Formats: sequence, C-alpha cells, structure tokens
Amino acid sequence: MAKSKTNKKWYNNLRGKYRLVIFNDQTFEDRFSFRLTRLNVFATLLSIGIIFMTLTFILIANTSVKEYIPGYPDIEERRKLYNLNIIADSLLLDIEMKNRYIENIKNIFNENNLNEDITENTSPILHYDTIKNKKSYNDSVLRAEFENQSMYNLYFNESGGQINEPNETSIKSFNFFTPLQGIITSPFDLINHHYGIDIVTTHNEAVKAALEGTVVFSGWTLETGYIIGLQHDRNFISIYKHNSVLLKKEGDHVIAGDPIAISGQSGELTTGPHLHFELWENGSPVDPQEYILFN
Repeated sequence: MAKSKTNKKWYNNLRGKYRLVIFNDQTFEDRFSFRLTRLNVFATLLSIGIIFMTLTFILIANTSVKEYIPGYPDIEERRKLYNLNIIADSLLLDIEMKNRYIENIKNIFNENNLNEDITENTSPILHYDTIKNKKSYNDSVLRAEFENQSMYNLYFNESGGQINEPNETSIKSFNFFTPLQGIITSPFDLINHHYGIDIVTTHNEAVKAALEGTVVFSGWTLETGYIIGLQHDRNFISIYKHNSVLLKKEGDHVIAGDPIAISGQSGELTTGPHLHFELWENGSPVDPQEYILFN
C-alpha cells in the first residue's frame, strides 16, 4: 500500500504545475512568467536534443567538417589511392605484355612456338569480338554499282597500249577501296624510312580492307601495337598498324571494303589515334596516295 502511494506521488510530481517568473531585481516588477510542469520541461529538452543531433548530423554529412573527425578517410586521399590502383594495374599489364614479348623473342631464337595469347585482356571495356558484320541493303547496292562501273574499264600499260586482261601486273590495274577516311599527317617518305602514310581520324573508326586478299599476319608488336597484314594477288601486300582491336585472324579471306580492325593508338611509336597504312609491290613500298583518295 505504501509502495502504491509512492508511485502515485512520483507521477503526480511530474504533472505538478510550477511558475517560472522573471522580475526586475531592483523594482521587483514581473517581466515574464511561464507556467511549467516537469513533464513539459522534459519533453521540451528532449525535442531540442533531437533537433540539435539532427542538425549536427546534416552538417557533418554535407560539409567538410567530417574530415576533422578522427578516423574518417580523406576524400582526396581516396581519390589518390584510386588513381594509384589504376596506375598499378596499367603497370602490371605493361609488364605482362613486355614479358610475353621477351618470351616470344626467346622462342624465335630457340625455334619454339610463339605465345599467341598476347592480345587478351588488353581491351577490358570495349568488346568487339561479338560484332557481326552484316551487309546492309545500301552497302550491297553500292558494291554492285562499283563492280558494274569497273567491269569494262580499260587500263593502260607502261608502253601505252590498252588492256582489259585481269592478269596485268601493273598496280594501276587495281581498284583500291579507301581503308579509312581522314587527314594525312605524315606522307610517304623513303628517305626517312617512313614506308607508309599516317591517317588521322576519329577514335574507334572501322578500318577496311583496301583489296581482296588473305590475312597473313594479325597480332601485336611493341612498337606498332595491333597490326594486320593482307596478302593480295600478284605479290601486293597492305599493312595496317596502330589499331585498337583486330577483327580478323590469320587465314581469313576478306574482300575490298570488309572491316578488318578498329582504329586506335596502340604501340609505343604513336602520339594519338591514327592509322599507319603501307602498300608493298613485289617487296618494295609504294606511295598509297598515288592510287587511293583518302579525303
């Protein structure tokens, strides 16, 4: 019974009313007065505390104050760590590629088989291996029109006579397809050992076969990156260097205008996205600009 009275008295004390009076100390004049209870004071203090904690959390979460909290990571340090991870991955990939390159050189001297899996994991973002080359209706019409126009062409040999035989050995008897439209920044120069031309164009453009032929080389080298070479009729060879991705492999047969690679800037001897195109006749380089229009 005594315990029940004690609990009741404690509850009544919470709801007991009090008056808070603010008065002038000299004149004892009342300035302000408030009627309060213990329960109202507790609820008010609790609400103020919740509002203060909420504002503090918002301030820390949305400002740079959080950087002064012990143990909280610095955003700039996280950014630097992310960049270092990217550089480390690039260095590991470069080391792996160079190790394979050195291993292939050793295999060449020892007459062993070359490691052909050197192009894997070099383009983790863009996957061109799933590209299916489908000829559109407009492409078929253009090919048919081009073949009909060149079917009865008469070519001139070096002696001035007219011929229409397909076995003519002159390079002028070929109808070349432009491998890539762009601006030529470095022309053909035998004196400086530049055996082709450099064509600058937008990134990830399709590189097309200049003539019908067979892929005799499709791989990667340290200086020229991804390179593909085509063997054509009558000892003509076309070479395409500094590609980002190769779409054909050795032994594939292609016709003029077929996409064979994607332009890029692979290899050490490059300063930007471009295609280095070479044309060889009977083992000697020739100037492609004399036979192909590139712009």
